[in-house]
Amino acid sequence: MSMPSSRHVVAIIPARYASTRLPGKPLAEIAGKPMIQHVYERASRARTIDEVIVATDDERIANAVRAFGGRAEMTSPEIRSGSDRIGVVARGLPSAELVVNIQGDEPLIPPAMIDEAVQPLLHNPAIEVGTLVGRITTPEEYLDPNTVKVTLDRSGRCMYFSRSPIPFGRDISVENLLRNCPVYRHIGLYVYRTAFLLGFTAMEQTPLERAEKLEQLRVLEYGVAMYAVLTAHHSIAVDTPADLERVRTLAEVRS
Repeated sequence: MSMPSSRHVVAIIPARYASTRLPGKPLAEIAGKPMIQHVYERASRARTIDEVIVATDDERIANAVRAFGGRAEMTSPEIRSGSDRIGVVARGLPSAELVVNIQGDEPLIPPAMIDEAVQPLLHNPAIEVGTLVGRITTPEEYLDPNTVKVTLDRSGRCMYFSRSPIPFGRDISVENLLRNCPVYRHIGLYVYRTAFLLGFTAMEQTPLERAEKLEQLRVLEYGVAMYAVLTAHHSIAVDTPADLERVRTLAEVRS
């Protein structure tokens, strides 16, 4: 599962049963397995990961994870975000130096994508939190409020996240902006130093976080640097029944 390292890196997958558009999403069957099993197995294949845990609020999900031999930890349904949910589990992991927050609705996530996010924190002890970004190439994605945009400085540090189109091209068409300016979408995979994660989850929610409904803005509003790695890998988040059917088709082709 892991590469030789003195550090203990734990992947925690937050998985809630309730979903407005797709209730019971983690248990949706894909190529003969529940979605959460696909995520768990792909996380386990990442070279930098030593252990994988599912953090859930529902016994049905926990039972499904244990049925395929995985580890599940129960958390309160009242927890406000995925990072807060994994923080509860991380408090019981004193040996974990790094905690990776992997979304439970990305059953086709490439293991190499996880490794890309972890590597900077393995090599640079000054980085407290890291994430991933991908290049936006179409106007539709750039203008879509469901695509979270992020701006980076020259060192790869995140400057701002927004559901609005950023950067804004004042005297340039969207097509020219996308051709001539780096425009990135945020990929919601986070790597935390455990000590930072525990402090982060104790912080009060911030005004920009509440306005945009983006928990990563809490990190920036408290003045902590978040570094991003540009990845060429792709993953599909399952948010709707249409997404689920698309993933089922792709999983069957690849199996």
